[in-house]
Amino acid sequence: MVPAEVWRGRRVVLGVSGGIAAYKAVELCRRLVDAGAHVVPVLTEDATRFIGALTFSALASEPAQTTLFNAGDNPIPHTRLGQSADVVVIAPATARTIAKYAAGISDDLLSATLLATRAPVVVCPAMHTEMWEHPSVQDNLATLTRRGVHVVAPESGRLAGGDHGDGRLAAPETIMATVADVLAHGGDLVGVRVLVTAGGTREAIDPVRFIGNRSSGKMGHAVARQAARRGAQVTLVTTTPAEMPAAVEIQSVTTAQEMHDAVLGRYPEVDVVVMAAAVADFRPKASAADKLKKADGPPEIVLEPTPDILAALGAAKQGQVLVGFAAETTDVVANAMDKLTRKGADLLVANDVSLPDAGFEVDTNRAVLLESSGAVMETPLLSKAALADLILDRVAARLGRPAT
Repeated sequence: MVPAEVWRGRRVVLGVSGGIAAYKAVELCRRLVDAGAHVVPVLTEDATRFIGALTFSALASEPAQTTLFNAGDNPIPHTRLGQSADVVVIAPATARTIAKYAAGISDDLLSATLLATRAPVVVCPAMHTEMWEHPSVQDNLATLTRRGVHVVAPESGRLAGGDHGDGRLAAPETIMATVADVLAHGGDLVGVRVLVTAGGTREAIDPVRFIGNRSSGKMGHAVARQAARRGAQVTLVTTTPAEMPAAVEIQSVTTAQEMHDAVLGRYPEVDVVVMAAAVADFRPKASAADKLKKADGPPEIVLEPTPDILAALGAAKQGQVLVGFAAETTDVVANAMDKLTRKGADLLVANDVSLPDAGFEVDTNRAVLLESSGAVMETPLLSKAALADLILDRVAARLGRPAT
């Protein structure tokens, strides 16, 4: 449940561009107003070919605006809109609107408002699958993401003309959730480069069997999603599949060595690393080339240590904020404090994985957050998304970017 205070009195400029999904923006407008936001619709000329400005005027907090000119006693409406906005939401965002925003073209009221605002911007693309997948569209979105724009990826489903595929405007509740996150945190991680690891590594015994653990990656995936929603430029190094915002760069790995190489290779380029992955401590010294046969009897497996990624990051740290995790079953705080010190982390998130509501493969967690300053915070039972935000609050504070 999003607190009402997140919405109350917040000025939302709702940009509507010219696509068939423009009619869905009416429902989004209504929901924003019902939540308590002050909504100002801005329609492009093409948007009015799909739906009338009067419809938005009847539902919004102010009459819909469509032009840079003839704005009554306000000769510079884009400046007023941009300066007064708490957030700008473009839904739907067509390929054309995205391209103009990325290139800095301001030839209508919506594009001029986007260049005249310092408020966070949420872009919600909607277009046919072929357009969504076109390299130019993806390049433009990548450019906007690097600038701190929040992108709500489209869904897969029925499109105009009876087609099915990716490109359908995200559901209103999905857009609302992202906007709420942006308003709640004020885009406090805009421009921050965050690398997150997730999932359990697998160390091969033979082509079929491996040494692994029960980690699902849900905690790391939650951190990646929430960091992106707060404006960060996020890279996710994961061993498990993940539904991520389009803005998140995903690198898939399997073994501890692969994760080590991926993380250490990017370490000099990032500001924050959140090591939420459950990395295997040992691996077989030799992996059989062919499947081991049961008839041959139990194999003798000699183990060797895997690279200690967190310790390597702690030793190589050059101003980055380093967050580690500790999955414990006994003496949680004592073991976690020891790990925090030995590994050179700034923050360590520890939890008792023997608990049924806080271990692996569940959507909730309860944890202890320990900081290198000596501060210790025990959390109640939370969703993993809520815990991710608590972790990122601590990261933002260390970066001198407390949430607004």
